[in-house]
Amino acid sequence: MNCREAQPRLPGYLDGAIRSRDRILLRQHLDTCADCRQQLASYRLLATHLANVKPVDVPAGLAAQIRAQASQARSPWAFVNRLWVRALLVSQNILEPLAVPATGGVLTAVAVFMLVVQSMLVGMPLGRVEADDLPLNLVQPAQLESLAPFPVPGIGRTDGQADSAPLLIEATLNAQGEVLFYKILSGPNDAAVQRQIDQVLLFSRFRPQLGFGRPMGGGRVLLSFSEVRVHG
Repeated sequence: MNCREAQPRLPGYLDGAIRSRDRILLRQHLDTCADCRQQLASYRLLATHLANVKPVDVPAGLAAQIRAQASQARSPWAFVNRLWVRALLVSQNILEPLAVPATGGVLTAVAVFMLVVQSMLVGMPLGRVEADDLPLNLVQPAQLESLAPFPVPGIGRTDGQADSAPLLIEATLNAQGEVLFYKILSGPNDAAVQRQIDQVLLFSRFRPQLGFGRPMGGGRVLLSFSEVRVHG
């Protein structure tokens, strides 16, 4: 052990606060080092003087003074902490009364949105359907109200032979429910058939497409005839 390692251990050597191995090595070093022995003698003298010092009574108000000074000492983050606590308190006071109304408002908005989408896109009635009820959807498609009272018992040809092909027509209406034009999607398509279709569509009654209860042009109606007889 050298002097640099020995000097920090001298106070512990006097008090018996160092390990046994260090104490043995330090004793061997002190036998050969006069400077460390002199330093150890200084520590013994200091310990003797400190032992003879009389204790001083603690002032009666010292504890109160320490507490007062500690309470007045301000941390650099104290102001930020107070602002944060105040912001949390204000936000709680504002948001908590609005929590229930806000939740109810969101649920109401979702319910209204679902009803509007159901009415506009689906158009399916809610609950039991009465005979005279109108659909609740905001855009109601065009529809046939009454077909012209002309006999259309079946499809046939001008030669009187039966033709079993069905006739499917798509008619486009204006805002007054009148047929603007039509096209034959399937079935016979000749001049005689077109004349009969013109006559049927002219005297039939259609309801135009309705948007928010008002007639609109552009509505389409599909008409299907299982049989139409055409005589030239």
